[in-house]
Amino acid sequence: MSSDLGTPLTSQRTGSSSLNACYNVTNAFLGISLLTVPYALSRGGWLSLVFFFLIAALTFYTGILLKRCMDADPSIRHYLDIAERAFGKRGRLIVSIIMSSELFLIGIGLLILEVDNLEKLFPHFALKIGTLIISGRCSFVIITALVILPSMLLSDLSILSYVSAMGVFTCVVIVGSIFYVGALGGVGFQAKGTWLNVDGIPTAVSLYIVCFGGHPAVPSIYISMRERCNFSKVLLSSYSLTTLTYMLTAVVGYLMYGDNVESQITLNLPSGEVGAKVAIYSTLLIPITKYALVITPVATAFERELSTNYKNSRPLRMIIRIVLLTSTAIVAHVFPYFENLMAIIGSIFVVAASFVLPCLCYLKIAVSLNGWRSKFMGVVAIIVFGSVAGILGTYSAFVDLLQNV
Repeated sequence: MSSDLGTPLTSQRTGSSSLNACYNVTNAFLGISLLTVPYALSRGGWLSLVFFFLIAALTFYTGILLKRCMDADPSIRHYLDIAERAFGKRGRLIVSIIMSSELFLIGIGLLILEVDNLEKLFPHFALKIGTLIISGRCSFVIITALVILPSMLLSDLSILSYVSAMGVFTCVVIVGSIFYVGALGGVGFQAKGTWLNVDGIPTAVSLYIVCFGGHPAVPSIYISMRERCNFSKVLLSSYSLTTLTYMLTAVVGYLMYGDNVESQITLNLPSGEVGAKVAIYSTLLIPITKYALVITPVATAFERELSTNYKNSRPLRMIIRIVLLTSTAIVAHVFPYFENLMAIIGSIFVVAASFVLPCLCYLKIAVSLNGWRSKFMGVVAIIVFGSVAGILGTYSAFVDLLQNV
């Protein structure tokens, strides 16, 4: 799942081309989940790929449902507008809380990702300040937070947005580097894995769901297009590319390490290999460039709740951002369970934003009487699948977490 949930980079005045829109959609869906899909496959076994393709197909359809909601009401501009149109201001508030919570957890995940890979590169690192010795993990959390801090204090994130837009290229580099290590780095593709692990299916499904969690960005991208009639083709092209990339990474990683694959494939790679270093250093860039873009909407949501006297107070806005950065850093230090966090994000928040809400909003806003019964049954089936996957995935994630703690 990508963390870029805001408006697309292209100006809405001129409108983006279909190619630019395809890039924006791909960037919205292709993210840090790329590192977890081999682990997801190892949890569920080869046959769990059936669920992967099913989730891809269902979330593609719910993306189309969001488009239909927007076509039914031209005043809709963003995901929250769809929620408000369907369920009023209370619905908008609830969805805003869901999205802010998801972004906050993604921010924590980015920090965990950074720290885990820094530990991989520098396993014996520690900071010594006088007589005080700070362990490697704690040191990396502090260093990462300090590196990210300047970007959190920027009032204009447009430059950082363009840096973050390199996400697709970074993902391609990571996939190529992993394949290089397997083919030429002495690892090979000899692991057989297991065909089916029933106990691990809920976790695998939750992690697969995270891969397709970019729906909050879909309305903004659709609105930005010059030729909106091409949106379905754009979404299909982006989904095809994203699905292929995720599947290739999952299969290659699982063939390389089998059931021993780590929650992040980069943690398995031999750090002495050139290809492994390229993959790990590319991974290190993701949290640095994307963290501010992920957390800023959360800070903005808090700022909207300030009284009129304080809304334009720059010191107070800076304090809010520093508090958010500090709180995510603390949680990332005391909760270093990346796979459990990603499973929770998928089973609760992505299920809500990519399965349940698009379907409910469509039923409320856009469904027509013509063919209503068949549409209703299909949409309800998606809601049921998402809800069951969410419940089982949440239960499994917390059980795994209790075992890890």
